[in-house]
Amino acid sequence: MSAKMADTQPKPFINTTLPNQWSSGICDCFQDLPLCCFAFWCIPCFACKTSSDAGECLCLPLLDCFGCIPPMTTAIRVSVRRRYGIEGTICKDCVYSCCCCACNWCQVARELKARG
Repeated sequence: MSAKMADTQPKPFINTTLPNQWSSGICDCFQDLPLCCFAFWCIPCFACKTSSDAGECLCLPLLDCFGCIPPMTTAIRVSVRRRYGIEGTICKDCVYSCCCCACNWCQVARELKARG
């Protein structure tokens, strides 16, 4: 009696007419200037608001102060990327989260706003 075991997980099927790319670039701050100003002047507040808009816990980004790679920023970026079927890699997500934190949060917020 041998039972077959699944060794892969099914991939989510995303039915959308939108492209599988980010709707804006990482440095497209002039696309939504008030949003980027908010992020620049108060990144903790902006990150918490964006996290809440993404359907996550409001205070989740505050855990980012532990570690060299901000785990919650990276996790929320990956979550939004997967939710909308946006192509990318975890490596790029880590780089953007570490090196361009405010720009990363702005891009995620613009994506949530664009995709509704």
